[in-house]
Amino acid sequence: MQQKPSTINIIWLSMILIATVTASYTGTMSEVTKASFESAKSAVTLALGLIGPMALWLGLMKIAEAGGLMQSVARSLRPVMVRLFPNVPAEHPAMAAMIMNMAANMLGLGNAATPMGIKAMQELELLSAEKGTATNAMCLFLAINTSSVTILPLGVITVRAAAGASVPASILVPSILATILSTSVAIVACKLLSSPDITLPAQECVEQKAASEKKQAVTSDLYPPSRAGKLFVSLLGFAFLGGIAYQLSQQTAPLALSTKLFDTISNWLIPVLIAGFLLYGYLRGVKVYEVMTDGAKEGFTTTVRIIPFMVAIFVAIGMLRASGAMEIMVEVLSPATELIGMPAEALTMALLRPLSGSGAFGLMSEIVTKNPDSFLSFLVSTMQGSTETTFYVLAVYFGSIGIKRTRHALPAALCADAAGIIGSVLICRLWAG
Repeated sequence: MQQKPSTINIIWLSMILIATVTASYTGTMSEVTKASFESAKSAVTLALGLIGPMALWLGLMKIAEAGGLMQSVARSLRPVMVRLFPNVPAEHPAMAAMIMNMAANMLGLGNAATPMGIKAMQELELLSAEKGTATNAMCLFLAINTSSVTILPLGVITVRAAAGASVPASILVPSILATILSTSVAIVACKLLSSPDITLPAQECVEQKAASEKKQAVTSDLYPPSRAGKLFVSLLGFAFLGGIAYQLSQQTAPLALSTKLFDTISNWLIPVLIAGFLLYGYLRGVKVYEVMTDGAKEGFTTTVRIIPFMVAIFVAIGMLRASGAMEIMVEVLSPATELIGMPAEALTMALLRPLSGSGAFGLMSEIVTKNPDSFLSFLVSTMQGSTETTFYVLAVYFGSIGIKRTRHALPAALCADAAGIIGSVLICRLWAG
């Protein structure tokens, strides 16, 4: 039976055609032409720039897997994850990878979250009976990702602090509330839109056995450190705590400490996380260097695989922005959005956020810098902290495993985006009084 085109095919084609038609009226055809080439170049540049982070974090994930950390994390959250993903075996590596990805997203660690998410998608593909087609678990995982489960939007808070906002972290609670709403909508939409997966006979048992054999293969050669090695690690731990105490002693006033707190957290979190993974693996007896480099090899091949998908999405977005179509959409939709208290500048942010992460972040930074304590600044900061770049996430994650039929992933993700944006407006209005 011939399969119908997925939603993303129609949306991607519509973006290209709308940009071209709009440019014919606005006289921006040359800008659209330039944007198509520049966007394609930017996509490849960004993809190549991902090779390093991808290799690093996939290597660290390999260490966590070899040391048993991922399995331990999966067991601790098994009751919740089994209900959300009933078709994924509780002990399968995909469970742990999804949990690690969600945890990184919650802490605002985008560079770490993406490789962990790709690792989860690769593991989920092992459970798929129909290659190239997204499973219910994949769609739900992607929808949760695009709903941006964030409890600590460090990047946004840092921008607000640098711009001189009186209370940089004031967006923390509104962002959490908005992201809870968008995530809830993402889960409900996925459950309502999903249909039974096509599975092979006894597929789950076969994959559970394969996962068990894989686990034994990576954990069989463990060499726990000697007493001297453990002593050395303990001394380094005490030295690190001493470093924290030293840095705190350098703060001359409580005010200086508070204004730099979130910037400090964002700077310290990644190195501490990297060292934590390595330290855990070393204490568990993992040959950290060998396992790290072995896992890092996947980073290059994975990055090359996603380039065509990123080029396609970036070109469509670039042409749409260059044509002036987004400005026209803002003018048309502004009367309706003003009824719920959304300013026109915030509507631009709402339309841009699912399409371009860097563009949305730049717009947010510009608005915050101009007037850091305004309601508009408060609103766009909350939007940035509680929503995600939907099309980029779908292109990278699905592209990493060659998914062409995305099923209900995009509609569910867009429902979550809409809930996050509308929720941000209503919550900020209530929060601001």
